[in-house]
Amino acid sequence: MYQGLKVIDADAHKLENPLVLREYLDPEYRDRIGLVIDSLGDQRARIVDYNPATGQNDLMRMFPQPQGMGKGGFRTLHPETTMGAMFNRIRLEHMDIEGVDVHVIYGTLNLIFSSILDKDFAIALCRAYNSYIADDCRGYDNRLKPIGVLPLQDVDAAVAEMHRCINELGMISVAVAPNMPIPHPKAPNAFPEIRSCKTISHPDFRPILQAAVDLDIALGIHGGPGSYMVGGISDYTETFVLTHIFVQRNQQQLALARMVFDGAFEQFPTLRVGFLEGGCGWLPDLAHAFHEHWEKRIRDFDPKTPYRPSLMEFTKLMIQERGTSNNFNLISQAKNLFDLLWNQQHDPTKIDDASLYEHYDLRHRDPMEYFERGQIFTSFESDDPGPAYLPVAMGEIGKHLACFSGDYGHWDGVLHNCVKDAAEVADYDREHLELLLGGNALALYGDRLRNSLPNYLTAQTPTATK
Repeated sequence: MYQGLKVIDADAHKLENPLVLREYLDPEYRDRIGLVIDSLGDQRARIVDYNPATGQNDLMRMFPQPQGMGKGGFRTLHPETTMGAMFNRIRLEHMDIEGVDVHVIYGTLNLIFSSILDKDFAIALCRAYNSYIADDCRGYDNRLKPIGVLPLQDVDAAVAEMHRCINELGMISVAVAPNMPIPHPKAPNAFPEIRSCKTISHPDFRPILQAAVDLDIALGIHGGPGSYMVGGISDYTETFVLTHIFVQRNQQQLALARMVFDGAFEQFPTLRVGFLEGGCGWLPDLAHAFHEHWEKRIRDFDPKTPYRPSLMEFTKLMIQERGTSNNFNLISQAKNLFDLLWNQQHDPTKIDDASLYEHYDLRHRDPMEYFERGQIFTSFESDDPGPAYLPVAMGEIGKHLACFSGDYGHWDGVLHNCVKDAAEVADYDREHLELLLGGNALALYGDRLRNSLPNYLTAQTPTATK
């Protein structure tokens, strides 16, 4: 706790112990996952995947991607938290020292599972991880809350696994990737090096969103560098520093934008989604862009009545500005231009093309409403002053969006004074701080977290929520 306030780390991490994880994996897959040392002496996961070129399971892949565009991490083991991210005894000691009541725990290697090409292998890995992490976190007075992972490669299997995670393994939520890599239509034979993606809002994935609503759980969207998921600007950088600056932000920005404009939040008005490990400082600018484009290009936009300037006015202004001794020639040229641009064969009022009406089914809903009704959450880390900006840019709703994350176990996570620094990085009032340290995480993860808090917290007054 921090000064009497609950502290819930909404996005901590497990470093999967490969010796233990393999025990949960079906025997026929165990030889297809392991560890290798790359040319720089760094440890990476080795995955023997399906090979589209040969039709066999003989494609040796390394994760994170070791080199080239979209390069993944290296030297990423944190000297303070690596052992704690593997072994819970040390994790709990760190939580006690720093005043963290609950860790909501996502994986690390499992962040790449949606990039695996072999569907059955991906399903097996997800099931193995989920069984492993459920056993690993069981007990500890409910202070460790594991998050399951779903195989996007098979939607039916993903829905079934979601139900298993919640109903059989007792988890509070599941994680999905922001997008799943697919072959690029212009270079299908170059996949996965050249790729496009299906974002989590794609119609194919709607059964997953429906299942989350039915179970009343949040979806935690979590990306990662060097994972072959489309990463925006990071796909065009060749150093890990530049890749990491952009990858999480861009993956989450794309996922959020598509969830809004593909109508996922409209179809599922009670769906709660956490866009995690990408910070929150970018959110006001993106929310403003959502509102502005909805207002000007969806709500108030009529593509069949484009502006058509007057030929006379256009010609007059041309003469005044350019000056000419041959006004007749200028008038003739202007008329020809207007005839070309507004040929009656292409009369905008007579064009019947649905693509003119982009996202037209959302014309009655300002995207800001999705924020206001508690569907969208982000995370912030201890040295990030971003939560202080959100109310300035977005009003009162800005206080209800950001959840504290120490990013425990990852190379850029901060351990020492992580809660104290998060609380003091800006001049928060107590009500706002209560939301940031725990209340917003409770709103995101809902009753499955709220009703299973550690025993020493259950006698306290419930943390304020929106």
